Amino acid sequence: MKKTVTWVLIADGAQARVLENTGPGKGLKQVDGLDFAIEPLQAQDIVSDKPGRSFSSNGSGRSAMEPKTDPVEHRETEFVKSLADMLTRQQQKGAFDRLVIAAAPIALGDIRKAISPAVKKTIVAELNKDLTNLPTAQLGQHFDTILVA
Repeated sequence: MKKTVTWVLIADGAQARVLENTGPGKGLKQVDGLDFAIEPLQAQDIVSDKPGRSFSSNGSGRSAMEPKTDPVEHRETEFVKSLADMLTRQQQKGAFDRLVIAAAPIALGDIRKAISPAVKKTIVAELNKDLTNLPTAQLGQHFDTILVA
């Protein structure tokens, strides 16, 4: 009988890691090579140029133009999309049977939007919680009841 492999994705908008559980009482261990991070930057660090200027429609005044998207949000969305792509590739390879996602609230919403329908079918639980800064040894208590099922 094949063992059931459960992956636990722990993420926020700038970092993520994947842990694996291979059965009740087996605990969680880091999956090699599946630890991701982008440097957390502020908008002023990402956008180095001053906003463009435009002429007013009434008269000769000029004003600064605001960017259409927040550069920090855009960067975090791209990070989450890359996580979703990785999950799709790994799911197609059969690397995991079940998926648990624990993510900061905004990141969890972005992950939900980005993951493929095939990966969505493997999700057994979601935790609306940022656990990215907890050591692996302390994470088990958050998933005990989920991993037993």
